[in-house]
Amino acid sequence: MTSEERRSCLSLAGIFALRMLGLFLILPVFAVHAKTMPGGDNAVLVGLALGIYGLTQSFGQIPFGIASDRYGRKRVIVIGLILFAAGSFVAAAADSMLWVIIGRALQGAGAISAAVTALIADTTREEQRTKAMAMVGASIGISFATSLVASPLLYRAIGMSGIFALTGLLALLAIVVVLRVVPPAPPLPGTRAGFRDILFNVELMRLNYGVFALHLMQMAMFVVMPSALIRFLQLPLAQHWQIYLPVVLASFVLMLPPLLAAERHGKSKHVFLAAIVLLLLVQFGMWHLLRQTQVSWLLPLGLLLAFFVAFNLLEASQPSLVSRIAPPASKGAALGIYNTLQSLGLFCGGAAGGMLVQYAGPSSVFIMGGALCLGWLIIAANMKNLSRRHPAPATVA
Repeated sequence: MTSEERRSCLSLAGIFALRMLGLFLILPVFAVHAKTMPGGDNAVLVGLALGIYGLTQSFGQIPFGIASDRYGRKRVIVIGLILFAAGSFVAAAADSMLWVIIGRALQGAGAISAAVTALIADTTREEQRTKAMAMVGASIGISFATSLVASPLLYRAIGMSGIFALTGLLALLAIVVVLRVVPPAPPLPGTRAGFRDILFNVELMRLNYGVFALHLMQMAMFVVMPSALIRFLQLPLAQHWQIYLPVVLASFVLMLPPLLAAERHGKSKHVFLAAIVLLLLVQFGMWHLLRQTQVSWLLPLGLLLAFFVAFNLLEASQPSLVSRIAPPASKGAALGIYNTLQSLGLFCGGAAGGMLVQYAGPSSVFIMGGALCLGWLIIAANMKNLSRRHPAPATVA
């Protein structure tokens, strides 16, 4: 990477990290904290509070992505961060599940993922694109790992209201990074493609389904996992980071060799399909785990590690593929659709996970996940294997 590419990737990854840290901080503790609030004993409302963020994100991703193509990436990113901060402060002042849900909905209205990802694609060469997206994925993973350690400590020190207020402050800090650190976006080449052409592009549709399924499974899993770790490992909530942190960090080490080898040898499709198969095996393993009364601690640990290896591989490769397939001047629109499906997956995962736990039991969450993985494997089997990319001459100092 050139120095300008590194500056762009690191600063934009930092924005993602600051924003996602605010979201991740609530995941390890919210399901338990909700029981202290009016309406918090209803798993459906808890799942809705976790997932409503994704629903409102889904409404904003396409308009924000198209607006970033027309009016500039930075302007759209700043507007989205302001909305996210406002929602955080509403949730901080909430005294019932209803107001938490309203605050989370407003957080989601700041739908900047497409604009940020498009700006990364604008400021990096194609042969560096997957590496750039992996940096963003790594920053999100580090945020997640940090939240697992910090969340119980912060919850004990400042409570859930304090955590929500902190997320708002992190969003305001991200605005400063956008305005002061991120390099300006270059002019967009070519003409914009029609929205229908982007929406119904078969290769993009495969990726859009994939990101929906992936994030639905992730959110649904976290409706179940805190209670499962308490049940099987007798591990108090405040100590769950001792499981999550090493697993997440190890998953990044394990996912890098196949990711880089796929890029180097033009085997991206093979690694992509292998990651889906691994995800399918994890869903079966989690279903089996929850049907047991006593298991070795190695089983939940191994399943979590396998999940995050597969998740990180797919999370790094999919947006890179979208940016390569979409017309250059329409990356914002294509990534807007992609991130809309991602956000719908977050919403559906929280809502469906809560309803399944409430009415069918925790193991049913992973039956749903297995069905989604199987469908994904069938859909992805005929995807194109993009040829190995040869480095273009660097034009940025």
